[in-house]
Amino acid sequence: MTERPLKGLKVLEMGQLLAGPFCASFLAGFGAEIIKIEKPKTGDPLRVWRKLHKGTSLWWLSMGRNKKSITLDMTNAKGQEIARKLAAKVDILLENFKPGTMEKWGMSYENLRESNKGLIMVRVSGWGQTGPYSSRPGYANVAEGVGGMRYTSGYPDRPPVRTGTSIGDTLAGLHAALGALTAVYHRDVNGGEGQVVDVAIYEAIFNMMESTLAEYDKLGHIRERQGAKLEGIVPTSTYPCKDGKFIIIGGNGDSIYRRLMNKIGRADLAEHAEMQDNAGRVGHEATIDQAITDWTRTKTYDEAYAEILAAEVPTGPVYSIADIVKDEQYIAREIFEEVEIEPNDTVKIPAVLPKLTATPGGTDWIGPKLGAHNEEIYRGFLEMSQSEYEDLIASEII
Repeated sequence: MTERPLKGLKVLEMGQLLAGPFCASFLAGFGAEIIKIEKPKTGDPLRVWRKLHKGTSLWWLSMGRNKKSITLDMTNAKGQEIARKLAAKVDILLENFKPGTMEKWGMSYENLRESNKGLIMVRVSGWGQTGPYSSRPGYANVAEGVGGMRYTSGYPDRPPVRTGTSIGDTLAGLHAALGALTAVYHRDVNGGEGQVVDVAIYEAIFNMMESTLAEYDKLGHIRERQGAKLEGIVPTSTYPCKDGKFIIIGGNGDSIYRRLMNKIGRADLAEHAEMQDNAGRVGHEATIDQAITDWTRTKTYDEAYAEILAAEVPTGPVYSIADIVKDEQYIAREIFEEVEIEPNDTVKIPAVLPKLTATPGGTDWIGPKLGAHNEEIYRGFLEMSQSEYEDLIASEII
């Protein structure tokens, strides 16, 4: 097996569900040693979320991959003492509790830093660690609204919509991973110290909102919902075909636009003086989109796709997961991993991304059973005696 690029990086994952665990999953895929603390008996609720297979969430199999699961009662004083000992021996502590929880447990960054000067504490929450909203409960669905994403999603004559995935949590998780690795670089390469990485989910969303702030600040412009279109970019949308399927076409590059219009038999629009650049086309969006729609309605999806692709115009389908698993591009780039759940029982999960040529990530094991690594971590990593370990079991702290 190729050596993973984050080998040797030790991460203590606290918290549950999505944003924090997604960050840890990303790091784990590239070789970081993740010690995941879970509540005794029940564990991370994600273990039983959505679709189950033999009593376990299929989501957990990929979200928990390459992690070491230990159980520990963090509401117990002894459990908090053990957690502090773990924090003293890792590079990164990742938590996504409500702000103030770690402080209540005697695990503020200032306290933890006393025994681990280089500790990087990654804190993920709905609203961040400071500000008037910091103490409020904060789920990603609310953060997507406050961050501006929901306002711009959907059709103008209908209520705002969300994506079909937990995009706010995953974006926050990616920001957390980037922040963590940036802090590691500063510590280990620039000779700096440990620090806190404060990730607010609503801010991760807001960070994706392109030029909306500058447009409002200078022009008073508010970007509105456009359905399948994107304001200020023409043409780019989803168009209906005669067989009931839809085709996505992005013809907004100037030369690409002209090729598209000529392909659909609208040389008049291709050569129109006011449509030679994007700024001019914006004023004629309805005319251009109607011309494309009139053409795609005369074609099946396969016919439209072949012709648009031949004209070297970006185009493609609207895939369900059933389409994705058959697509030759996904298959050629090995974007699915088939992993063993147990003997004679396998499942496909997403490969670890992005792809690195020299030190790629990968799956060493799927989401483990609850507490599967208790003995390894308590007896090995923390060097507890057998009697100490057995006392923890007897007291039900783990």
